[in-house]
Amino acid sequence: MQETRWARVWMATGLLWFLLAIAFAPSNKVYQQGLVAFLWLPTLLLVWPARARMLELWNGQRLLCLAVLGLGTWAMISLLWTHDDDAGRGAKRALYIIVFLLFFPILANARPERVIRLMQWGGLGLALAALVAIIKFYGVDGNLWTARLRGVGELDHPILGGYVLGVAAVWLAHWIPRHRLLQAVWVVALALLAGFVVLSQSRGAALALLLTAVAMPIWCRHRHSRLIAASALMLAMVAFWLFEPLVMARGTSFRPQILMASLQMIAEHPIQGLGLGSAYTVVADNTHFDHSHNLFTHIAIELGVPGMLLWCLAWLAVLMGAWRARETLYGQGVMGIWMFSLLAMQFDAASISGSPRAEWFISWLPVGLASVLVWTQAKYTACDKIPRST
Repeated sequence: MQETRWARVWMATGLLWFLLAIAFAPSNKVYQQGLVAFLWLPTLLLVWPARARMLELWNGQRLLCLAVLGLGTWAMISLLWTHDDDAGRGAKRALYIIVFLLFFPILANARPERVIRLMQWGGLGLALAALVAIIKFYGVDGNLWTARLRGVGELDHPILGGYVLGVAAVWLAHWIPRHRLLQAVWVVALALLAGFVVLSQSRGAALALLLTAVAMPIWCRHRHSRLIAASALMLAMVAFWLFEPLVMARGTSFRPQILMASLQMIAEHPIQGLGLGSAYTVVADNTHFDHSHNLFTHIAIELGVPGMLLWCLAWLAVLMGAWRARETLYGQGVMGIWMFSLLAMQFDAASISGSPRAEWFISWLPVGLASVLVWTQAKYTACDKIPRST
């Protein structure tokens, strides 16, 4: 049933909506409603017909499945002591996450190249969003070039926009189209995405993008990865020379103080945490922050050390699956996305239980993409298998 034309179009629309509507949807409400229509509903409808694929996923990636199920179970238990006034909302969002993760194996249906193709189009669309943001922010709104660039739509924030467009740059860097004309478009798109990250002056996103590009030859043993790494180093030096006064003027942005205060909060509730969805305030140097600016400490504050360890186990399972598939085109892309996300979530991301938003691009999207690794075959290498339709 999931291979019928209408099902494939419906599922493809769901992924593209998730990737692109975060920038182009007129409001967050429309974005969420579109996800319900194009992603949640087809997944719920097709999960039973695709039960054979679910069994293959379970057998092939048992550690990832157990880690995610364990984290979800512990999160549900934490609702018994949560400080969230609406505990039912946390349960509903946890269900959304599970459905989101089930979406990817159903969409791929044992064809990872199908996901690559859609991600390529999504990357190009986000590059267009970067261009629109640059024109609007500096041209239409008349901001100075020294101002921190903000994205469009739900990416109207220099840090969140930098993370989303930065990870898009990573997957485009790994998944290059074969046709010459589209390769030229790909170069422009990659430049726009990387340029947005630099102009946003988001140091976390820029550092994550730089280190991922430099490390790329470790899992991509071909010429274009070394070219990307060398180019990233040169561009980083130029960007630092241009923006060094602006970047250094912000200092450490209280990050060391926030970390120490977060560790103190974890020590107060090391096992239970505050509970899923609990609002909290981190006080550092008499300044109040509404989250810990680090995904791992955020999870530990909400779900305790057990929740953080389960998340680390899931993240390790993604790495193991991607590393085993590093000779394949799909595995290389997931490896790059994992590296960028790991680095990015150290500096600002602090949400795994909220409704779909920018943070999902560096938290649940890598996990969802990793669920397709079980069907990745060694013959799909970066040299001999690149989707032809993009």
